[in-house]
Amino acid sequence: MDSYDKLPDAQIEPIGEISKKFLELGIKSFKEACMYVHNSTYGYNSNYDDKMIFFKENMGSCTMKHATIAGLAEELRIPLYKYVGIYKFTEEITTGAGEILKKYNVPYAPMVHCFLVYKEFQFDLTEGNYNGKKTLINEFIKTEKVSPFISRKDEYKLFKKILREEILPSKEMEGIDERTLLKAREESIILLKECIKK
Repeated sequence: MDSYDKLPDAQIEPIGEISKKFLELGIKSFKEACMYVHNSTYGYNSNYDDKMIFFKENMGSCTMKHATIAGLAEELRIPLYKYVGIYKFTEEITTGAGEILKKYNVPYAPMVHCFLVYKEFQFDLTEGNYNGKKTLINEFIKTEKVSPFISRKDEYKLFKKILREEILPSKEMEGIDERTLLKAREESIILLKECIKK
């Protein structure tokens, strides 16, 4: 991922709901808004259909942090976009993942992570957040540009498509069925949530 210095900047104008909210908070520039979101608490939100939930709960996971900034970029017509990437979740990323992989006899659990793209630069606003990961996610099996507030249902559909087209047919996953991989993924999500609570 790239340095936040490479983030685009612009004055925030009261164009939509998100830009108005940042101005209410006394945040006047796009870069300032990015830093505000980055520095806010990392946590799983209670409602992913509410575009303003990040502000209401004063926290967000990679999903809502990047949705909020991509939504602001859309309002301000800044060509910065939200991307979804599928990565290989292993012990190197989170302590305890190895046990899950061993239990299901899989090389990794496919997991979803979001980030932002502007020109040739990529940004992760959860870098350095207390997010349950020991390392940054820089390598992806597949990435795709999505709308800022893609629904959980559509994100899962995209995940399943990549799972069936790219992951399951791979040599690494030979002899492993979809159900087993999904179970390993479910337990990996629980593990990440528990790591944040500690």
